[in-house]
Amino acid sequence: MNLAPARAKLTRRCIRQPINGIHFGLLCALVLLSACSRDDRNVYQGYVEGEFVYLASSQSGSLTQLSVARGQTVRSNAPLFTLEAVDETAALEGAQQQLATARAQLADIETGKRVPEVNVNRAQLAQAQANARKAALQLTRDEAQFRAGGIPKAQLDDSRANADATAAQVRELTNQVEVARLPGRSQQIAAQRAQVAAAQASLAQTQWKLDQKRVVAPADGLVYDTLYRAGEWVQAGSPVVQMLPPQNVKVRLFVAEGIVGNIAAGRAMTVHCDGCAADVPVKVTYVSNKAEYTPPVIYSNESRSKLVFMVEAHPSVADAGKLHPGQPVTVTLQ
Repeated sequence: MNLAPARAKLTRRCIRQPINGIHFGLLCALVLLSACSRDDRNVYQGYVEGEFVYLASSQSGSLTQLSVARGQTVRSNAPLFTLEAVDETAALEGAQQQLATARAQLADIETGKRVPEVNVNRAQLAQAQANARKAALQLTRDEAQFRAGGIPKAQLDDSRANADATAAQVRELTNQVEVARLPGRSQQIAAQRAQVAAAQASLAQTQWKLDQKRVVAPADGLVYDTLYRAGEWVQAGSPVVQMLPPQNVKVRLFVAEGIVGNIAAGRAMTVHCDGCAADVPVKVTYVSNKAEYTPPVIYSNESRSKLVFMVEAHPSVADAGKLHPGQPVTVTLQ
């Protein structure tokens, strides 16, 4: 605790007091000696600071719901606010339908034709085989009739052509049946799989945009302030809720050049604040490596005492709620 003001006040009183007796003079001397004997070299004045978290959405929209109020303590993942999402919801439904269509087309390509379609091709093949057998028998009879001189050569040629045509039709339909049972070509399947992947990516992007319309607390903490009201339009990136997690509460103080060498991260301190039931323990987390203020003169042994260095210390999460940003405190080095 800084006793300099009290000492100065007591000194002035002793000087102004008429010396009416030796007892009062001795009393003043004893009090002054007692006050001067107090060692407050390890006591510094500081203040509490908060590293606030400003929560915003990456998307614009009207604020439809504000789920928290200023001064409220929330848990991690608690809903904070929601923006209207009519467009994003419709886009999500469209992306889901596109993905379902792409997957169905891929399944169709990978499985080949349906069973009824294959059966049609098989029936056509059976009909062609019957026609081919009939044409072959007719050719055999016509060849015998031609050798006996019973038919002209033109009729024999027609029979041969018909037999060849029906045989070719059988080969064609046989191949069609084989093709109908095969899946699509590898290039077609690869292209359709790429379509499915693109539809999945589009769905994920749309889902992400929709999720951005609902913002939750990233950690436990205090709702320090709310910056919009329900019904107002919120631009993308504009903070709606200002939060202060307990781990973001810190104490800042400035120590003299002669003492900063003895302070390192992890050193224990105690913080006293007006109205606090008890002192709050803190630990040093940062020591500045440069002077915050320097005198406008060349360094000398006399001016070095004017240099101060910033020190930051954090309380435990359990004790952070006892301190408030902007609050002046007295810090004692341990």
